[in-house]
Amino acid sequence: MFKNHPKGLLLAALSNMGERFGYYIMNAVLVLFLCSKFGLSDETSGVIGSVFLAAIYVLSLPGGVIADRTRNYKGTISWGLVIMALGYAILAIPILATADNRTWLLALTILALTLIACGNGLFKGNLQAIVGQMYDNFEAEAAKQGPERLKWAQGQRDAGFQIFYVFINIGALAAPFIAPLLRGWWLGRHGLVYNADLPKLCHEYINKGAQMPAEHLTNLNVLAEKVGGSTADLSAFCTQYLDIFNTGVHYSFIASVLMMIVSLLIFVGAKKMFPTPGKKETAAVAEYTEEEKKTMAKEIKQRMYALFAVLGIAVFFWFSFHQNGQSLSLFARDFVVTDTIAPEIWQAVNPFFVIVLTPVIMWLFSMLTARGHAISTPRKIVYGMGIAALAYLFLAVFSYVQGYPSAQNFLLLPEATRAGLKAAPWVLIFLYFLLTVAELFISPLGLSFVSKVAPKHLQGLCQGLWLGATAAGNLLIWIGPVMYNAWPIWLCWTVFLIVCLISMGVMYGMVGWLERTTE
Repeated sequence: MFKNHPKGLLLAALSNMGERFGYYIMNAVLVLFLCSKFGLSDETSGVIGSVFLAAIYVLSLPGGVIADRTRNYKGTISWGLVIMALGYAILAIPILATADNRTWLLALTILALTLIACGNGLFKGNLQAIVGQMYDNFEAEAAKQGPERLKWAQGQRDAGFQIFYVFINIGALAAPFIAPLLRGWWLGRHGLVYNADLPKLCHEYINKGAQMPAEHLTNLNVLAEKVGGSTADLSAFCTQYLDIFNTGVHYSFIASVLMMIVSLLIFVGAKKMFPTPGKKETAAVAEYTEEEKKTMAKEIKQRMYALFAVLGIAVFFWFSFHQNGQSLSLFARDFVVTDTIAPEIWQAVNPFFVIVLTPVIMWLFSMLTARGHAISTPRKIVYGMGIAALAYLFLAVFSYVQGYPSAQNFLLLPEATRAGLKAAPWVLIFLYFLLTVAELFISPLGLSFVSKVAPKHLQGLCQGLWLGATAAGNLLIWIGPVMYNAWPIWLCWTVFLIVCLISMGVMYGMVGWLERTTE
C-alpha cells in the first residue's frame, strides 16, 4: 500500500490516527453527553456541539498562518497535541452536576472544549500540509527522471490522501465503542443497565417532580424498574442514575488523553522523516524577471479562485454530512431499536465503511485511469454530492412512509407505542453506507485538491481554509436538531436533500473551469 508513496506517509497517518481516535471518542458522545450531564435540550446541546466543531476547523486558519510564518510546522503540531491532551484531561474529571454547581461546571466543560479546539487548530491542517509537502518533494524527485515518471508521481497524490484518510478512520472506527463500554461497565458495577431515554426523564423529574407530564412520569417509573432501580424514591434514583451514567462517560475521556500522548510520541519519533520547509524559496523568487513574477501572481490568483469555489461547495457537504453527530445521532437514539446498541456506536458504521470501501474506490479510479477514462478531482466531488443527496432521499422517503412525526411529538407517545414504531438497524447501516461513499468522493480528494492548488508558501493557510469551510458547515449543523424536533422528520431530511442537490448542480457548472485551472 505504501510502496509507491513517500516514506513518511505511514508515520504521518499513524500520528493522525491516534489523535482522531481521541477526538472521535468525544465527538461520538458530545451532544448526548451534554444532554445527559447537564439536562440541556437537544437544541442547546446541538448549538454547543456545532460551535465546538466549527471552532476546531476554523482555528486551523490561525494555526496554518502560525506554521507558514514560522516555517515550524513540526513544532506547531507538537504543541497542538499537548494542548488537546490538557482539554481532554479536564473533561475526564467526574463531577456530578447539581443546581448549585451547574453553571461553573458547564463553563469548565466549555473551557475544555476550547482547549481541544485550539490544539486541533494547531495540529490538523498543518499535518495535512506536511503530507502535501511530502508529495511536492516526491514529484520533484520524479521530475528528474522524466515527464512520464512525473505524471505517474502526480497520479499518486489522490491515492496518498485516500490512504491517509483510511488511517483517520481506523481511529474513528474503534472510538465510538469506548464511551458505551465504559458507561455500561460502570452502570453494571452499580447493579444498573443502560437506557437511552432515562437521562432526559431523570432531569425532567429533578426539575419538575410530580408536575412533569403524566405520560413521562409513567415512562420514568417503567424504565426505572427495567434498568434495576427503585421507584420508592424517584428523586434519589434519578440523581444516582445520572451520576453513574455520566461518570462512565467521563472515564472514556481518559482514553482520549492517552491517545494524544501516543500521537505525540509517534510524531516526535518520526520528525526527521518529515519535510522541513526552509526559506530557500525567498532567494529563488529574487531570480525571477518581472514578467515571470506577474505570470506567477496571475496563476496563483486563478488557483486561489478555484480553491474558494470548491470551499463553497464543501461548506454545504459538511453541513449535511456532520449531522452524524447531531440529528442522525438523535434519530438513532429516538427512532431506531437500540436496546442492545448504544446510539453512539452507530457512528462506528461510517469509519467501518471508509476502511472497507476505500480500496474498492481506489481500484475503481485506478481502473478508469488505466482505460483512459480518468475522472478529475472536481468531477469526483460532483458525484459525491449526488450520492449524499441520494442518502437523504432514502431517509426522507423512509420517514414519510413510516409516518414519523417530529421527535418532540414522538417522545410523547407511550413507551410501548414508540417501541412498535422504531426502525430496524438496517436503516442506519444503509444510510451510512451511502454517506460514506459520498464522503470518499469528497473529503480525501478535497485534501488532495487543496495540496495541488496551494502555493508553496501558503500550504498551511490553504489547508486551514479547507478546514475553515468545514467549520462554516459545522456552524450550521445545529439547524438539524431544531428541524428534527419541530417538524415531521421527513421534512428535516428533505432540507438536506435539497442542499446536496443544489450544491451538486453548482459544482457541475464549474467543473470545466476547475479542470482547466488545475491542469
